[in-house]
Amino acid sequence: MHGIKLKVIFKSLRFRVFVFILLIAFIPLGVTMLTTIDKMEDSMVRQKMNRLQGQCNILKNNLASTGYLETENRSVKDAIAIEAEMSQLSGMYDGRIIVVNDQLDVINDTYQIDVGKKCISDSVIKCFKGTNVSKYSSKEKYIEITLPIQKNDSNKITGVILVNFSAKDIYEAISEVELRIRIIGIVIIVLMVIIATAFSGYVVKPFRKMEMTMAKITDGYSNESLELGDYTETTELEVAFNKMFERIKKSDESRQEFVSNVSHELKTPITSIKVLADSLVMQEDVPVELYREFMTDIVQEIDRENDIINDLLTMVKLERKTEELNISQVNINELLELILKRLRPIAAKQNIELVYESFRPVLAEIDEAKMTNAISNLVENAIKYNVMDGWVRVSLNSDLKYFYVKVADSGIGIPEESQDKIFDRFYRVDKTRSRETGGTGLGLAITKNIVVMHQGAIRVYSKENEGTTFSIRIPLTYVK
Repeated sequence: MHGIKLKVIFKSLRFRVFVFILLIAFIPLGVTMLTTIDKMEDSMVRQKMNRLQGQCNILKNNLASTGYLETENRSVKDAIAIEAEMSQLSGMYDGRIIVVNDQLDVINDTYQIDVGKKCISDSVIKCFKGTNVSKYSSKEKYIEITLPIQKNDSNKITGVILVNFSAKDIYEAISEVELRIRIIGIVIIVLMVIIATAFSGYVVKPFRKMEMTMAKITDGYSNESLELGDYTETTELEVAFNKMFERIKKSDESRQEFVSNVSHELKTPITSIKVLADSLVMQEDVPVELYREFMTDIVQEIDRENDIINDLLTMVKLERKTEELNISQVNINELLELILKRLRPIAAKQNIELVYESFRPVLAEIDEAKMTNAISNLVENAIKYNVMDGWVRVSLNSDLKYFYVKVADSGIGIPEESQDKIFDRFYRVDKTRSRETGGTGLGLAITKNIVVMHQGAIRVYSKENEGTTFSIRIPLTYVK
């Protein structure tokens, strides 16, 4: 299931990269195509209008100089020449030319439709008022121009030329350009799809590696770390993933070792009990003294088994995330004095001096029962793994944020290579001596869990044959 989900995720990622690349390509391409066509159309219209304007100005001047609007006085020869010029111009540009006098009468129309009629076009009226009109209709595909006719010696407008020329040539040219641009665009799109497909595959290549590695790890086929190294970002991802994977492997190894250790620790007392019981069963008429001795040993092994089970239950309970602390304000000075009072008889058996130093009164918010268990484990270990006529010093200090407990002893010390492992479950520096003193190998693991639950820290400083010091730092105020 996890493999299928990963494949779906990475396919989705590749598709997003693919779409992103196409958008980056298509948006500029589309904008370029549209602006290019618009600019080309504007340029072609402007050029044609300038050309037509020039031709119409020549015609306007000829109309004014020959007095063409004065129908009664005009020369027939001049009128024929002007009308021939108008016909030629309208035929050349596929248009229509209308000449209107100051009474809005149509004097001439190259289409011969409106001659003698009134022309009340808005463009003509505006021109008589002094506003020339030059407009282009892309929808109707024509160009309209109006020019005033004035006598050379007067500014009075005596007539207007209204011309309408076809813009189909511009439309056809633009259509041809559009077709070519579209063909080029299609070719570019096909190329971009190919490039986007290849590039998106290249971009998600590291993630494909990660998918394959994670699928192997999920299926239990691989213990190899992830190697990407393609980009800076994926290198950082690789480092984070490998750290997480190492933690998972360590956790799995720790779990397997824990199961193995639990099996061994629980089996040892049972084996001893069975051997002792079999010895009694196999003998007849066992003396009472021997019977009592064997039964005493069996009881000790049962007590040892019970201690291991209780410590295991404590560990499991502490490691559950739902475990809550019963926080209350506790006088730490009194708590330590009570712990030492309970352990003094044990220290006295080995003639070990138990010293308590307090630098100031300390009140803190803690779970009293759990913290008693944690500190008791440290002091009890300091007594058990000490030398005859040795000493154990417990000190208490605090600042504005934390209180500090140190448990120092003159004991056998801990080898440097073992100091990182002493908080592991069932780890023993000297297994033979640990069993002789009745240790289960869970005391320091329980202590560390309790300290961590209080958001504190524990450190160890030790040197072989010189002694060991455990330091605990706990916040004065507990914050969830």
